[in-house]
Amino acid sequence: MSYEPCTWGYAAMFYMDRGARVGQRMTDQPSVISRRGLLGAFAATALIAAPTYSNAAGFLRGAGDIRRLKMYSRRTGESLDVIYWIEGDYIKDALTEVNWFMRDWRRDRSRAIDTRTVDIIAATQQLLDTPTPFLMLSGYRTAETNALLRNRSRGVAKNSLHMKGQAADLCMQGKSVRQVARAAASCAAGGVGRYSRSNFVHIDCGEKRLWGR
Repeated sequence: MSYEPCTWGYAAMFYMDRGARVGQRMTDQPSVISRRGLLGAFAATALIAAPTYSNAAGFLRGAGDIRRLKMYSRRTGESLDVIYWIEGDYIKDALTEVNWFMRDWRRDRSRAIDTRTVDIIAATQQLLDTPTPFLMLSGYRTAETNALLRNRSRGVAKNSLHMKGQAADLCMQGKSVRQVARAAASCAAGGVGRYSRSNFVHIDCGEKRLWGR
């Protein structure tokens, strides 16, 4: 499978200047923390919460008070910059945004994205230590879309984890496939595929494994 080069247009540059969106907490009581307060808290704890290559797996087990995801889709022209986890709680509205953003754009259908995959992507982004968002090439796939891609490439699995909302194909401007894959593999929490010829990295929450070059 191949994708277009990992480059950005004007829309992506505009996106990078936007602030993160914060959803409501998954509790019965309304949050008393303001959006400004949350963003301030994120800025104040970013250095403390950010994982290193040695403790990336610990980050996924609960370290870090705030988790943030930044992505851009050239297919739809949409961008995502959202805080989806605060002090041990996933934010329902934020995850709904993630689910829609990572939808099968060919069929315009979405499903719940496995939060383990979301966490691995967020941890990888932290490790890369850059404000640049991921370019999402493929997230959730319907069975129809997966079959279409299998007809085009032998590298597409028949029972792809993309169909379960457990995988994503990503790249990042300014970072090589090797750099992104190293950060993702440091999380020790799923599968990481390196596709240097097509310039993207596959990340999933399946069994721990590493392939490609």
